[in-house]
Amino acid sequence: MTISVDEALDRFQPAMPLGVALSGGADSSALLAGCAQRWPGQVIALHVNHGLQAAAVQFEAACQTLCSSLNVPLRLARVDAGHAPGQSPEDAARIARYTALASLAGDATSEEHIGHIALAQHADDQVETLLLALSRGAGPAGLAAMPPHWERMGLHWHRPLLGVAAADIRDWLRARSISWVEDPTNADPSFTRNRIRADLLPPLEACFPHFRDTFARAAQHSAAASALLDELAEIDVLLVLDLATGAPQIQALQALRTPRQANALRYWLKTRFATTPNTAQLQALINQIAACTTRGHDIDIRVGNGFIRREGPVLRWYNSKL
Repeated sequence: MTISVDEALDRFQPAMPLGVALSGGADSSALLAGCAQRWPGQVIALHVNHGLQAAAVQFEAACQTLCSSLNVPLRLARVDAGHAPGQSPEDAARIARYTALASLAGDATSEEHIGHIALAQHADDQVETLLLALSRGAGPAGLAAMPPHWERMGLHWHRPLLGVAAADIRDWLRARSISWVEDPTNADPSFTRNRIRADLLPPLEACFPHFRDTFARAAQHSAAASALLDELAEIDVLLVLDLATGAPQIQALQALRTPRQANALRYWLKTRFATTPNTAQLQALINQIAACTTRGHDIDIRVGNGFIRREGPVLRWYNSKL
């Protein structure tokens, strides 16, 4: 079942000092206030100004006001979160935000280096993430949605409010007379997440009152399945790799059943080259591997953000067309 803000923070046991990503919105304001109450003098707020909207100045001012009232130090970063051609604005902003937060955590102007950062995503955010993954036909990794804890860029990242409903967070703030700023983009229907929030979550709640709990459980099952698939892929990749070149051998891949072959190839590309093939690319590659029964059969195919080519008995990945 969903839990309260206080219950969520009671279960949260990060190392100190703790960085809290603060936007000035309701969710991060509650997270900062709750953490500051539990660990006074050990919490540092981290605010990233993306500069993407006029309200950015208002958000920054709200963060300064809240931090002053809580006696919490605030570290600020201003970034250019503009997106490159072919990149979604949301992806660009997310990458810029995480990079900036990691930089703030290791702020050279401060004696306190932060090793743990808390983010304020909640149960409704998790539902939206799962629905987006379903709409894209995602596999177990995508359906696992957002993890409660992970490591990246030498930091521990946490989502302690992932089991708390959005409405409960606002009720918690109102009960303590803590104000927040509403992001004006939250009402923009051009963003898919906003349409999910406005058009899908209310009827879901009417039909399935406990959908946040059951969706969270489905995400946990998917995360467990994804971890098992990765373990199997790691074993299979070691079996198919040519020791001299570190490249997968075609005959060894052909010995695997198609689902294991796909799983191994996806894992090899993800862990070695940080690229992910789409379903059509991966199926085309598997078809080419199956057809590769003679020395003269050529493989040169787009996969992920690069290309896979046959070189004798093995497959090679290149990040550009030769």
